[in-house]
Amino acid sequence: MTKSEHSSDPALGAPFAALRDALHASNTPPAVEQALMDAFARRFAPRRWYHALSPRQWGVAGGVGTTALVAAMSLMLSLSAPPPADQQAAPAIDEGAEFIALESAERIEQEADAQLVRTNVPRAALASLGVPVTPQNAGEAVRAEMLVGADGAPLALRLVSLP
Repeated sequence: MTKSEHSSDPALGAPFAALRDALHASNTPPAVEQALMDAFARRFAPRRWYHALSPRQWGVAGGVGTTALVAAMSLMLSLSAPPPADQQAAPAIDEGAEFIALESAERIEQEADAQLVRTNVPRAALASLGVPVTPQNAGEAVRAEMLVGADGAPLALRLVSLP
């Protein structure tokens, strides 16, 4: 019902006026509301976001974070770790294979009179390059091409075949 409907009914005008006067007398003064709001603000001051957690909760969060970090680092290290020496694959062996540098790249580049020499190399001497060596085949020879400097020092090696 709207105000115009109430004012058209003269029987309700007097009771509504009495009700308005009674309610107006029971209203709280504005100063009381402001005093309550100030007291509440003093009692429950706003806190920074990091104060919302208790020290125990921060400890749990730190422990979980540290555990996750250690697990991630362990996983990364286990995935990137090279396989043990006995499981390393032998270098690719074919005519188009890459040379294995025995000297530094600078030394090889500086060599003006390098020669390519075909030779047989004992398998045991190639163990440090990752060629698999067992007691049964340690005495066998492997055909290889060597890049030799003018002074006779080997610069690089390419395996041609493994028996």
